[in-house]
Amino acid sequence: MRTTGDTRQRIVAAATELFRRQGYAATGMKQIVSEAGAPYGSAYHFFPGGKGQLGEEVIRTSGAAYLELIGTLFADPGADPAAATAAAFTGAAETLRELDFTDPCPIATVALEVASTHEGLRRATADVFASWIEALAAFYAAAGVATDTARDTAGSVIALLEGAFMLARAAHDTAPVLAAARASAAIVREALGSAGPCPAAP
Repeated sequence: MRTTGDTRQRIVAAATELFRRQGYAATGMKQIVSEAGAPYGSAYHFFPGGKGQLGEEVIRTSGAAYLELIGTLFADPGADPAAATAAAFTGAAETLRELDFTDPCPIATVALEVASTHEGLRRATADVFASWIEALAAFYAAAGVATDTARDTAGSVIALLEGAFMLARAAHDTAPVLAAARASAAIVREALGSAGPCPAAP
């Protein structure tokens, strides 16, 4: 038997997928509940603030999932941080290709659309990006990068990834993400003070 918790999760999952595929503005509550197989009124039962409140939930839930992914990708404290960073980018490029160049994450899509007009969504996206930067900065700091430099480096890497996604989606080509893989590795090596070569993206 489905519980109210199941219904809520289905609504959030449906909204996440629709925001990812077609954007926040183009997605209506009726489409979300239809995709979730839920009664229309249930959306407003769980999210009385409407689509804005649901959007905030999607951003924070997705952000937490990607934060776990960052923890997985950078779990080995003995790994070469530049190589690990490049590998994360090349893995993201493959995911983008598999999804036919739709953004695998709805957060940047929503941020670009409505962060300047919806304060709740702006705060949610800002909090998520900050959590990613702090997690990545902790990995770089553990590898020997000075704390302030580690945070700047992490911010640059996240910015490179998000920008590369946008260019790759426009071009239907993973080349921008692979180029960003090399650039991000160079930034990390510079932060480490290493003169070694940058790992090349395949």
